[in-house]
Amino acid sequence: MPDTVCIEMRGISKHFGTVAANENANLEVKRGEIHALLGENGSGKSTLMNMLAGIYSPDSGTIKIEGEEKTFASPHDSIAAGIGMVHQHFKLVEVMTAAENISAGSEKGLFRSPKKIAKKISDICTKYGLDVDSQKKVYNMSVGEKQTIEIVKMLYRGASMFILDEPTAVLTPQEADILFDILRNMKKQGCAIIIITHKLNEVMEISDRVTVLRAGETIATVNTCETNPQQLTEMMVGKPVELKITREEPKRSEAPVLEIENLSCTTDTGREILNKMSFTVHGGEILGVAGIAGSGQKELCEIIAGMEKASGGSVRFEQEEILGMSPIEILRRGVSMSFVPEDRLGMGLVAGMDITNNVMLRSFQKSKGIFIDIAENRKKAEEIVERYDVSTPSVNHVLRKLSGGNIQKVLLGREVELNPKLLITAYPVRGLDINASYNIYDILNAQKKEGVAILFIGEDLDVLLALCDRLLVMHDGAVMDIVDPKTVTKEEVGLLMLGHHPEKEEK
Repeated sequence: MPDTVCIEMRGISKHFGTVAANENANLEVKRGEIHALLGENGSGKSTLMNMLAGIYSPDSGTIKIEGEEKTFASPHDSIAAGIGMVHQHFKLVEVMTAAENISAGSEKGLFRSPKKIAKKISDICTKYGLDVDSQKKVYNMSVGEKQTIEIVKMLYRGASMFILDEPTAVLTPQEADILFDILRNMKKQGCAIIIITHKLNEVMEISDRVTVLRAGETIATVNTCETNPQQLTEMMVGKPVELKITREEPKRSEAPVLEIENLSCTTDTGREILNKMSFTVHGGEILGVAGIAGSGQKELCEIIAGMEKASGGSVRFEQEEILGMSPIEILRRGVSMSFVPEDRLGMGLVAGMDITNNVMLRSFQKSKGIFIDIAENRKKAEEIVERYDVSTPSVNHVLRKLSGGNIQKVLLGREVELNPKLLITAYPVRGLDINASYNIYDILNAQKKEGVAILFIGEDLDVLLALCDRLLVMHDGAVMDIVDPKTVTKEEVGLLMLGHHPEKEEK
């Protein structure tokens, strides 16, 4: 069974206008294997998988499932063929139970038997070694539990071939270990699993084979045990790349640039999002923030930037209180702050505008008159495209037509080029390939050398521990601890992220 090919994509090409997303791409996946799909941003990984999932149709080429040629006109056709896709952003209804989410759209007829649904879910969990509370509401679940529900949902629909898009992006190390155990059990049961990921350490740990794409084409498929991260990176990029994050000793400013004291945030319904958070960020240092998704990271950043209201506490920039000010008021006070938000297009950029106009958004805010030098902003946009290696036909290209990674480069480039004293970055490398990610780490280190205070919200613990000078760990809106990345372990950070503080619990 392990040598049986169940997915075969040959000569796949897909064009969007004049842009070739895939050109003669090939992929072969066997039963009972975990197959990693690697490539830089814009290499065609997502497009290739979207064609397998029935979201797009190829311009040319063939897709065979179990040796039979298939044409997928919709995701329904792909699901019917036994293919399930678990997206990075889960597609669950928060107010429904696990059982309701799993069975939604699968049971025919007006009347559904809760007992039969629960029995079917229980049988799936027993077979694959999964742990699911059928009656638990999604809004009460951890990120890892939600991901398990997505996997069970696909198994419930009869899937035996799976596509997982960045499956560990928001998981703690402990949750990632649980996921890997699940995938290994699925592999033993004959499932074929494709993982799209940028984390090479995970590729080496969990996959059996790796297919590398570059510029829409398949470069190679190799056995994981016969390669290494350096070789895989060179295949992705097309040239040798040094995979090393440097962390020079910080030259911290004596006085903090940013002071947070007893910062709290409560929703209109009374739910506490931030609970009396206190910390400082000094010039010339990178303070990392780790926490499971939904621990209050988003609200913390937005309160500092003036985009969200706090219910109490203090936010001081160079000893001046700025809590309660709007972003425009903060700017007019001369506060030198840049913010790279988690929501790139919803908050940071305008999807329907071109690169030049998106760069001009910040220039317009700083302009004292009604006139803006368009030529100067176009030149600035061109400098950002070149310096941050943005893949685009021109600075007049509409932003939404760029890949997610290139959109992120535009946003980060615009904010860094403002020469801020405080740089707040929320998941700045999310969706970026490994080469682009390391470029971003170099940029952040360069800003640190310039004396910038950097608040770095991250999700990859390996990166947080290698890049940051101090690491603040959040759980449920509170500061669990601020630790030294040079001495703490990933496992210790993971426990703090889950709300466990071993030293305090011992007392």
